[in-house]
Amino acid sequence: MKLKVLRKQNNSDMCVVCGLGNGFSLGAKFYAVEGGLMVGVVTGRDVHQSYPNRMHGGLISALLDEVIGRAINLPEPDAFGVTSELSVKFKKPVPLNEEIRCVAKLTKNTRLVFQAEGFIEDKNGTILATGSATYVKMSAARIAGRPLTADQYFLVPDGESEIEIANWDYFDRK
Repeated sequence: MKLKVLRKQNNSDMCVVCGLGNGFSLGAKFYAVEGGLMVGVVTGRDVHQSYPNRMHGGLISALLDEVIGRAINLPEPDAFGVTSELSVKFKKPVPLNEEIRCVAKLTKNTRLVFQAEGFIEDKNGTILATGSATYVKMSAARIAGRPLTADQYFLVPDGESEIEIANWDYFDRK
């Protein structure tokens, strides 16, 4: 199902998941979409492999951590968090050189902590990995040890208006 993009999320300069100035970054793009979902779109490259043609499990975990952690931006667009717990289940190999989608939904939100769940699906809608995590809310300046500058965390508009998510009802089926 095609879901309407509500707003594009910022990228950073050096993040291994969304960094645009890091040659080894996955270069993921993130979007808040209708239905209370956060979506990441990414195509892993050969530098991201473990076994041939398969994404490294650490990067799969990082993708889930990033999209799940960004789920707080749906109700609180300026909120950030630090991962305190992450659980990942690897179901199928994540292919390289093919677009995948990472999807997350906020499940609990308190003043100090939030929790969310997510999954990664391929272009055919096969769920490749799932995860859940808990985060401690913290300002970006406190996390980084200084305020982020415009060249470190920035919006890159791309005109996306809809994103196809095969398992858009995943969280309702659970």
